[in-house]
Amino acid sequence: MREKNDLNLAVLIDADNIPYANIKGMLDEIAKLGTPSIKRIYGDWTKPTMVGWKRALLEHAITPVQQYSYTVGKNATDSAMIIDAMDILHSDKVDGFCLVSSDSDFTRLATRLRESGKLVIGIGEKKTPNPFIVACDKFIYIEIIAAKNIPKEAAKINSVSTPDPKNEIDSMDKEFIELIRSSIEDLEDEDGWASLAAVGGLINKKKPDFDPRNYGFSKLTPLIKSLKAYVDVDEREVGKTHIKNIYVRNKKNPVPVKSKRQ
Repeated sequence: MREKNDLNLAVLIDADNIPYANIKGMLDEIAKLGTPSIKRIYGDWTKPTMVGWKRALLEHAITPVQQYSYTVGKNATDSAMIIDAMDILHSDKVDGFCLVSSDSDFTRLATRLRESGKLVIGIGEKKTPNPFIVACDKFIYIEIIAAKNIPKEAAKINSVSTPDPKNEIDSMDKEFIELIRSSIEDLEDEDGWASLAAVGGLINKKKPDFDPRNYGFSKLTPLIKSLKAYVDVDEREVGKTHIKNIYVRNKKNPVPVKSKRQ
């Protein structure tokens, strides 16, 4: 069986709905999930608004696909991207697709690719409609990628200014806590313990846009450890390897969950 990071991925980018400023961060994120063997970007390159993409395409070897806007108000880019995706699917040269867009028009495409047994990763802004998000195996927000790549000096400056509501971290509200606890319950053994790795996988299946970074944590483990009022955490060493497997269990009498941002 192939390792996850050995997967060949087709990266298809909708230039009409994605800012070029974060392209490096997006490709770095994709590299964690597999090898981008195909990289194409779709748009009308005759438009002055597309000039900013030129340098990014050269630096990252992304193939631009020209698609003229034949009719005002219609997005021809969607059709070109969908046709190419289906051609690539039938060539059977990739293990999965990364669809970079915030447009819900790609919902059916994502569903069709998954029906064919392909991994589908979505990348888009937080304004992305939910139907497209849940149609993917995993969905990553550009705002999270962008925040990771802000220089420390800039981060300090931004921290004393008024925060942009679109870039605020998600709150750990009642719905989120219930997602964690129900996922543990689904996988728990007779003593109530469940492997954190398995719990994380199940959460991603239930909520494709789940990412610890959405809540201000770099990894799942520190996020779970911050929820001491709701879950117990047990770190177990594997033999004499000093490798630790982490298990979690729901507390029997958790404190009431606040609905406000914590």
